[in-house]
Amino acid sequence: MTGALFEITFYLAAPFWLLMIFAPAWSGTARVAASPLTVLPVLAVYTVLAVPVFPELWTAVSSPDIDTFRDLAALPGGAGALWAQVIAWDLLVGQWMYLQSRKLGLSPLLMGPLLVLTILLSPFGLLVFLAVRAVRLRRRETLAA
Repeated sequence: MTGALFEITFYLAAPFWLLMIFAPAWSGTARVAASPLTVLPVLAVYTVLAVPVFPELWTAVSSPDIDTFRDLAALPGGAGALWAQVIAWDLLVGQWMYLQSRKLGLSPLLMGPLLVLTILLSPFGLLVFLAVRAVRLRRRETLAA
């Protein structure tokens, strides 16, 4: 069961990513992206995977060191829970990026690949987005002055 839950975790988030990447101008996409409830299915999987390994999870987060995280990740439920947590947070970060991009008028042709980068390597995607956002905000300030 753990393997199956691990496998479906991404697929629970994928429809929201697909909307933001392939239907960015559709009004429904903005409504969906504005809701933090999109992560609930992934968090349900997280809960199912995390509860059985809660003692190890608690040890890893309450006194973190590399060995306790390695021990947690070595457990099927631990690795699955960590994966579900990553998927949930990545989705929330992606939704924020999407909403910010719409507010700033960034092109979907820029944001599509940037959201794909965020799905795959969220810290890099977020860093690139923050740089693009800073340039756009600075440019707006310059034009307003």
